Amino acid sequence: MKQFKSLAIAVVIFLGAAISANAQSKVAHVNTQELLKKMTEYKNAMTELSKIQDSYRASIDDMMKEMEKTNERYQKEEASQTREENQKRMVRLQEMQQNIMEYNRTAQEQFQKKEESMLRPILEKARETIQKVAREKGYDYVLDSQIGSGLILADGYDLLDDVIAVLK
Repeated sequence: MKQFKSLAIAVVIFLGAAISANAQSKVAHVNTQELLKKMTEYKNAMTELSKIQDSYRASIDDMMKEMEKTNERYQKEEASQTREENQKRMVRLQEMQQNIMEYNRTAQEQFQKKEESMLRPILEKARETIQKVAREKGYDYVLDSQIGSGLILADGYDLLDDVIAVLK
């Protein structure tokens, strides 16, 4: 019985120390999406990515228009062509459609690679700056307070202005 009492006291002391240690941890939050929107590098990257995406979209639109024109011409000439020629034309239209789909797939892959290569250094810079500011201010944990990140309440210290000041 005496050993049980000693064990119970030891557990209470251990839990008290653990709770006390956790209570001393400082927690702050920052909305990373807001931070990125305020970074010049991010704005520039998003502008460039938008231009690239518009270029791909214009190319696909041009290919689609060309296929539609070809299809219309083939339909007008269908009665004057042989059955074999009409079948060849159908095959050509299918090939054009496949080329458009392949170009679209390749464009998406290239865009994703470009997006990742452009945004990775920016995200890394934001992360490093958040860490630097948090350490300078003595915070042990920094939570992302953007909507949907899982954070329900953000009454703690907001590092956003401090991080932006360091980035400038």
